Amino acid sequence: MRGPVAGTAITLAAAALLTAAMTTASASPPSPTGTAPAPATASQPVLVDCLWNRTVRPDDFILACGDGNSRLTGLHWSQWGPDGATAEGMNMVNDCKPYCAAGTFHAYPVTVRLDGPKPWKKHPGTQRFDRMSLTYEDGRPEGFQRVMVYPLWD
Repeated sequence: MRGPVAGTAITLAAAALLTAAMTTASASPPSPTGTAPAPATASQPVLVDCLWNRTVRPDDFILACGDGNSRLTGLHWSQWGPDGATAEGMNMVNDCKPYCAAGTFHAYPVTVRLDGPKPWKKHPGTQRFDRMSLTYEDGRPEGFQRVMVYPLWD
């Protein structure tokens, strides 16, 4: 009797590990290829990403750091300065149906606005944007407002 119980436990553990690996691998869309973001300079505010890297005019930006289920891609910046930054791009959002690992990413055209430059706690001599707003042009993810405002990492 002990053999089948141990075999079942091993099978369940292996299934759990496989599910975890698949969830991590499928949690975000493929990253588009493009030019590298511009390096930060002392005279302009930066955008701080999930890994605490500072960037200026990034091509893409992960909004959902925990699971990668929302990402901005194909960003084209028309303005970047101490008064704010503006870009056009796509918000790739996972519908998580029936669950996130099996969900489908959908593209929504957005205008991205960064504002509120403030000193960064980690590097007080660096100004970083503290707020991002997304304005959806043609449709938006279920449950989202036409304009969504997000605080940014400090």
